[in-house]
Amino acid sequence: MVVGFAFASNALFNFLVGLLVAKFLGPAEFGRFAIAAATAVLINSGGFDWIRLSAVRFYSARTRADRPQVRATLDACFAACTGIVGLAVVALIFAGLNLALTPGLLAMAAATGAFSAFYDFRTSLARARFHDGAYARIIIVKNVLGLALTVGGAWWFHSAEIALAGICLSVAGSLVSTWRTLRDSGASPRGAQRSLVGQFMGYGLPLVWASILFQLIPLINRMIVSGLYGFGETGQFSLANDLGVRILSAIASTLDVLLFQLAVRADESHGASGARAQLADNMGVVFAVILPACAGIWLILPSFQALIVPEAFRGPFAIYLTAMLPGLLAYVLLQFALAPIFQIGKRTAPMIVSALSACAADLVLIVALPHGHDGYWLALAQSGAQIVGLLVGFYLAAATKPAWPRALDILSTLVASAAMVAAVLPLRAQPPGPLVLVAEGTLGLLVYGAFAYGLDIAGLRMRLATLVKSRA
Repeated sequence: MVVGFAFASNALFNFLVGLLVAKFLGPAEFGRFAIAAATAVLINSGGFDWIRLSAVRFYSARTRADRPQVRATLDACFAACTGIVGLAVVALIFAGLNLALTPGLLAMAAATGAFSAFYDFRTSLARARFHDGAYARIIIVKNVLGLALTVGGAWWFHSAEIALAGICLSVAGSLVSTWRTLRDSGASPRGAQRSLVGQFMGYGLPLVWASILFQLIPLINRMIVSGLYGFGETGQFSLANDLGVRILSAIASTLDVLLFQLAVRADESHGASGARAQLADNMGVVFAVILPACAGIWLILPSFQALIVPEAFRGPFAIYLTAMLPGLLAYVLLQFALAPIFQIGKRTAPMIVSALSACAADLVLIVALPHGHDGYWLALAQSGAQIVGLLVGFYLAAATKPAWPRALDILSTLVASAAMVAAVLPLRAQPPGPLVLVAEGTLGLLVYGAFAYGLDIAGLRMRLATLVKSRA
């Protein structure tokens, strides 16, 4: 529970920092920041994420004691990838190419990608060892420093480069706070093994390639917005996408931290049949949480925009996010409901097929949709592409003959979500304000919660009874 709470609080803090940075930078400078940040995420995913995935899968307290070569190889892989990224950035800067990012912004994007990857790697080590204290400490220190350095830098200097430097420094400070705790004295660089490198890459790279392809969709779309409508419109487009992704991914990732390990344990204890049953249960829970969350975001959007979104972004924010929400729902369901089927089965290549299908759909829609005076048509293209990715992923997952959630749970979730929308919709028409926002959230939670309990969605009554019994 400590890990889940820390993960959720970190996601919430990142959301708040994103809002404040957008407020202090303004649309145009935030547009530059958003492209650099998206590039940093791409560098993180493409260069380093396979190491994080391997750490989660192959590193543990037992391997720390019995197989120090696992940690030694992970560390060596990270050092090598950092060097490769650094050399690649230097080569790009001196190549004289006409890039969307200035040399300084490109360098900071690369540094942010590497530092963020190191943060992900170290938190994964803490989770793999069930070291809740170290995990929470890394997050707390990073968030406190991020508020001071990232937000403070954006407020004082109004510079995308300085804001990115704040991210790097806040991550560095957080890692120093747990350096001794997470250090493995027996894992020297000489203990690294090439055979383990191949094993790690074979496990993680298919998931990484799929992630990169999915991230290319919003990155390419915001670059098109920048070329056609300028950095100001790019900032508008980017904030809606980034906040939507952060909110939904934060919710789904928190569930995944708690649920995926149950599927791993079921696979180890009860074999493939046990894993399939647990995965079906997990899918039902994810759907029962993410669908009403998306509906709830749309319901509170007018008040959320008026009260929380920086003034310079209001108006376009709601328009863009409304167009993007169906696609974001599809993307999150694919990543956190369907992808675990392939991960537990150790057959992750279908995720690449799904991502390629989404990229192809994005290109087709970009060409086919009528162009407007802003990036709204690109938001629709992005949403449609993500829906195609989900449909292809569902088809490929069905080919593995998995167990699915109960049809009654899916139907009950739809009914409960529809009841919530019907109850809250009249409030959405009221003038936006704090009381309306609180009323919408409270009424929505009460209505959906009552239906979820009454219909026993995803075994809610049994889960609550178990929770109460464990607390007694």
